[in-house]
Amino acid sequence: MSSFKAPPKKSLGQHFLTDRSYIERIVLAVDPKPGDRLVEIGPGQGAITMPLLRRHCELTAIEFDRDLITPLMEASEGVGRLTIIHKDVLAVDFGKLAGDERLRLVGNLPYNLSSPILFHALEHAASIRDMVFMLQKEVVDRMAAGPGSKVYGRLSVMLQAYCTVTPLFVVPPGAFRPPPKVDSAVVRMVPRPPAEIGVADSQRFTEVVRAAFGQRRKTLRNALSGVCDGAAIEAAGISPDARAEQVEVAAFIRLANQVPAAPAG
Repeated sequence: MSSFKAPPKKSLGQHFLTDRSYIERIVLAVDPKPGDRLVEIGPGQGAITMPLLRRHCELTAIEFDRDLITPLMEASEGVGRLTIIHKDVLAVDFGKLAGDERLRLVGNLPYNLSSPILFHALEHAASIRDMVFMLQKEVVDRMAAGPGSKVYGRLSVMLQAYCTVTPLFVVPPGAFRPPPKVDSAVVRMVPRPPAEIGVADSQRFTEVVRAAFGQRRKTLRNALSGVCDGAAIEAAGISPDARAEQVEVAAFIRLANQVPAAPAG
């Protein structure tokens, strides 16, 4: 790793994983098999990249920091075939990258971009087989939370509607350089088969969930007043006097499917 001379960039939220035991646990969680199309988001200094390359021989990495590209390519020589896409991951079309295959995504996601990356992946869920991501533990807690939890919210509902979300293990600050101020956690997300999802209109579903959680203290009747009336809420089997954090994912899907589409502008 001597090629990596540049220090982590605070502006990019870089915290490089250095603890070998946690690196091994992440590689075991991914467990690449022959024929898998592995794509790593933000390889950094190659802590996960190189062990995956040794196991799998081929990997595509998406890296925004130009200063890391040459050192990564040098480090991969003799290890495996590394293809680097120098781009903002939010500008990468995973569908186009997958082609006729489905991708397996892995990555230590920057804290400041984790939610946008998760939603970007959701948009391409049909092209993704699974995702193993490391994020801030607080975000993983929100992703996997159930109704009634203090951290159950829009992120929980949106992700669980389209994916099975399974927290795997916690990674302490000391496993990184520089150490972040909070714990991290590794999570696996597996997109659900389209027939199992049941969302009739993804845009309408997004609007309903956003409005419901937009003002958490309000009842659904009030929070959704600009989207639907109490009758539609009741028709979905939900009390209009309930609050969003009390409503399970399947009920939000039923509710969104009850709401008529907005007229074309």
